[in-house]
Amino acid sequence: MATEIKQDYWSYVKRQFSNNKRALYSFYIVVFMAFVALFADFLANEKPIYCQYKGQSYFPIFRDYGVSLGLAKWPKDLLNINWLETTFDKCIRTPIPYSTTNQDFFNSGFVSPFGKQDVTSLRWRHWLGTDDIGRDITAGLIHGTRIAFIVGIISMSIASFIGILLGAIAGFYGDDKIQLSRAAVIMGILFFFIGWFYAFIARSFDLSDAIGDSIFSFLGQLSISLLIFFGALFIGYLLRFILKIIPFFRTKVNIPVDIIVQRMIEILVSIPRLFLIIAVIAISKPGIILIMVIIGLTSWTEIARFIRAELLKVRNLEYIEAADALGYSRWRILFKHAIPNAIAPVLITVAFGIAAAVLIESSLSFLGIGVPAEVVTWGKILAKAQGSKSQLWVAIFPGIAIFLTVTLFNLIGEGLTDALDPRQKK
Repeated sequence: MATEIKQDYWSYVKRQFSNNKRALYSFYIVVFMAFVALFADFLANEKPIYCQYKGQSYFPIFRDYGVSLGLAKWPKDLLNINWLETTFDKCIRTPIPYSTTNQDFFNSGFVSPFGKQDVTSLRWRHWLGTDDIGRDITAGLIHGTRIAFIVGIISMSIASFIGILLGAIAGFYGDDKIQLSRAAVIMGILFFFIGWFYAFIARSFDLSDAIGDSIFSFLGQLSISLLIFFGALFIGYLLRFILKIIPFFRTKVNIPVDIIVQRMIEILVSIPRLFLIIAVIAISKPGIILIMVIIGLTSWTEIARFIRAELLKVRNLEYIEAADALGYSRWRILFKHAIPNAIAPVLITVAFGIAAAVLIESSLSFLGIGVPAEVVTWGKILAKAQGSKSQLWVAIFPGIAIFLTVTLFNLIGEGLTDALDPRQKK
């Protein structure tokens, strides 16, 4: 008698996903695009990878990272150098010797990729043409890939964290599993608003300026705000003992976390997401970080619904009851046992969510909202084609990039849907 070979769950998912050739090839293409996004500076840059100047060896791209992080300074010889016109003793350039900020004045005014270009050799040719001020379209597409992937991945990371946390708590605890004293509830609500005011409203200008500066500046200011916020909650937790002197405030009440989370989801879903994002970004300082945060804060609802539905099923299973019988804390059971076994369907939502985030970022860039003027994105390149039928290449190439990226992530999401569905097992 043949024996059935048992495989663990994720091996089965991997095998099922591999059987879906469209999803598998889409994944490979996404990995390649992620590689392009990660090494964009080494693929399209006016600065050389390596150069020898006046007998000294330099690695300009690596030094540029150090300068951006505040860890290095440019030597005097390279401080105001023209990287394209300077003759070096030795030089290793990137495949595309242009950056997104470099302007080729000899090839400005929408030079076609198939037309005559004023270049000394094929090495300096603009293979996908230029825009109205002479910026290379190829360089813009390569660096636009980085922006698209950063926005998609980080925004959905934020959404996943919020959605998994709130959805899991709502599904696992329901409306009758969390009990707090009236004193804890009153002080918690009071100091929640106090902490929120001093951490985020009173410091809104500091956070807004940090968003426009750099991600490190934003993370620093955000850390201070979070410290103030949780510090206020901790003070409220300590002060609850004052109210507990009165017997009325010692009585415990049920916290309907499921109802609260459900109402939060309903409120957020009732507001058109794109309009909400535009409204928030329009009154704030432009910045890619702000776009990622806003998209993340408005995209967690579907993830919360998925994880809540899974936890409603998981919480009544035997291994959860066994862990409860062994005396494990509810929080340990939730984070160590329940969530890891219910996380799989979230991957589907994340894949579709990344596609949606890329589309939203491209839409905002096309409208000129939220993205700093110096940042080149697919949407900004696409916007250059407005009002003219003679520069079709300016619209075609970024349009293909947006369409391809969204389609690839949707195909991956469909592949995960089939792989995670036990009914598809053969």
